[in-house]
Amino acid sequence: MQSIENKILSRIYGNGKGYVFSSADFINEFTINSVEKSLSKLTKQNKIRRVLRGMYDYPKYSKLLKQSLSPDIDKVAQCFARKFNWRIQISGDSALNILGLSTQIQGKYIYLSDGPNRKYKIFNTDLEFKKSKLKDIGFKYNESALIVQALKSLGKEHIDNLVIEKIQTKIDIKMYDKILKDTKTTTTWIYEYIKQICKK
Repeated sequence: MQSIENKILSRIYGNGKGYVFSSADFINEFTINSVEKSLSKLTKQNKIRRVLRGMYDYPKYSKLLKQSLSPDIDKVAQCFARKFNWRIQISGDSALNILGLSTQIQGKYIYLSDGPNRKYKIFNTDLEFKKSKLKDIGFKYNESALIVQALKSLGKEHIDNLVIEKIQTKIDIKMYDKILKDTKTTTTWIYEYIKQICKK
């Protein structure tokens, strides 16, 4: 019989490097007490990393830098959304940064949320949730929201082939068909660009 600790570790590894999670991601299968004990042990064994109180990641490692990379802020935000049952939507400026379309070094990421206003420090980066009325929130996939918010923030007149190519490098080609179906109801001009981005 696998121990609860090993079962949890197996699920973490199954989500791949960069996965960000909290005890809330496992309590449908195990008791909260056993989950928290397991996560504490796995942290002490350096198999996972504590990002914040009650939140962890399975860090990516850079052979070039010879160190673990900082947590993926978008994955941290999604983890908060799951943990507190918030609906969230990335702000336009932060979407541009994640997709490599902003020339500014982003020290702060802002997400709109139907939860309360909250601010967190994730290593050297600020993460903020702003209580807002959410528009374009009904996307199934995070990639869909990222692209829509980025294109909307840029504006029709600032989108060219270079922008389209940059977005393509950040999105897994396997997601193209899913994104096309997911974003059908968005503004017409945005959807026209999404069709160009998701051409195989």
